Amino acid sequence: VIQHCMDTERIFAYRALCIARNETASLPGFDENKYAAAANADKRNWDDVVEEINAVRQSTELLFHSFTAEQLRASGIANNKSFSVEAIGFIIVGHLHHHLSILQERYL
Repeated sequence: VIQHCMDTERIFAYRALCIARNETASLPGFDENKYAAAANADKRNWDDVVEEINAVRQSTELLFHSFTAEQLRASGIANNKSFSVEAIGFIIVGHLHHHLSILQERYL
């Protein structure tokens, strides 16, 4: 689940960056199940995973803090849907919160 959250956050942050930088091409979707199968998450060292998720989160936060108000309002197409940069930021946070809530409910 944590690897899925990192992969998804990276993809959505990339989409936000592209749109904020005026990319006009439609950005592709991704198959989360194929990503999960290829990630080998079960073979990863837990300390490395924790370090990585912290780095991914910090990178995303710094990226969004760098955007101007105009860039946050910019819209583009990803996975055949229209998104603003600001909306992508909320999606990133909501996605992580959703999965952390599931982990909390089921395992902690």
